[in-house]
Amino acid sequence: MVIRGRALVVGDDVDTDAIVPARYLVTSDPAELGRHCLEGLDLGFPGRIRPGDILVAGENFGCGSSREHAVLALKGAGIGCVVARSFARIFFRNATNLGFPLVECPVLRDVAEGDLLAVDLRRGVIRDLTSGRAFAAPPLPPFILEILDAGGLIPWARRRRYGA
Repeated sequence: MVIRGRALVVGDDVDTDAIVPARYLVTSDPAELGRHCLEGLDLGFPGRIRPGDILVAGENFGCGSSREHAVLALKGAGIGCVVARSFARIFFRNATNLGFPLVECPVLRDVAEGDLLAVDLRRGVIRDLTSGRAFAAPPLPPFILEILDAGGLIPWARRRRYGA
């Protein structure tokens, strides 16, 4: 499974309030949440997101509260995946449960805004097609790939239970 997209770069310690500010938690509609995705960092950020973009982050992405709305906002905005040097544990779990791919890559450095990336979830390779560099990341385990392929934990469990 390879995800290709344009890099949108953010820094370290991007918390769930920056991903989707608390005032929008009155809905769980991904499209509505997506309209406000990352405006906690920059009010103009949602207008820069194009479907399939890959968010590139530093350390501790998704820290803060355990709300699932942050993942729904990323999905609703059309972000294809997030690649970060590290993730907050509960955010990583929420993303997996909701079928949204995250790749932890501690060696990720110097990806520029707008670079074209290819993220190979199975092999654990992030290629910056603009600069020609590649970064090795731990590949996602097969059970997480299965959950992502199913669209999240609930669809995965239904598929295993009922074969549908």
